[in-house]
Amino acid sequence: MVFLNQIYTKSGDAGQTGLGDGSRVPKTHDRVVAYGTVDELNSVLGLVRTAGLSERIDGWLLRIQNDLFDVGADLCVPESSEGRKPEYPPLRVSAEQVGWLEKRIDEVNEPLEPLTSFVLPGGTPTAAWMHLARTVCRRAEISVWTLKETEAVNEHVTCYLNRLSDLLFVLAQHCNDLGKSSVLWVPGANRES
Repeated sequence: MVFLNQIYTKSGDAGQTGLGDGSRVPKTHDRVVAYGTVDELNSVLGLVRTAGLSERIDGWLLRIQNDLFDVGADLCVPESSEGRKPEYPPLRVSAEQVGWLEKRIDEVNEPLEPLTSFVLPGGTPTAAWMHLARTVCRRAEISVWTLKETEAVNEHVTCYLNRLSDLLFVLAQHCNDLGKSSVLWVPGANRES
C-alpha cells in the first residue's frame, strides 16, 4: 500500500535512505543505485511514449512502466531482510512478467529481416528514443548484477531487464520502417582518410 501525504521528510539529508523493510542504507548503496536506474529507465519510457507510437505499442510500454515499478519495489525490499518485517508481503517480479516480454519480442521480431551488422542508434526520432531506453535498460541490468555480487536478488529481475532491453531493440527496428531505415555499423569505415 502506498500513501504519500508529504513529499519531503528531510530524513535523507544526511545521505541515508530507507528501504522497504525499514532499514537505512547510504544513498550510494548498490541497491539504491539499481532501483534508481530502473526509475530513470521508466522516465525515458515516458518520453518514448510521447513520440507518436501506435496504440498497441504505447499500451505495451504503459504496461512495462507499471512492471518497472514492480521491479523497483522488488529491489527496494531485500530478499533476506534483516530490518523490520514489511507490513505486506514483498512484491516480487514473476516468471510470467518475463514470459510476456518474450512473447512481445517474438511478435515484433517476426517481420524483421535478419541483421548483417550491428545497428547504429538513430533513424526516426521514435527509434532513437527506443535506443536510449535500451541503453538505460542495459545499465539498469548491470547495476542489478553489481548488487547480486554481494546480496541476494530475485532472479526474475535480471531476466526481466535483459528481455526488456531486447524488446526495446526490436521495437527500435520496428520504428525504423521494420529496419529499412536503420543504419548499420560498417567496421573500420573511417580508419583511413
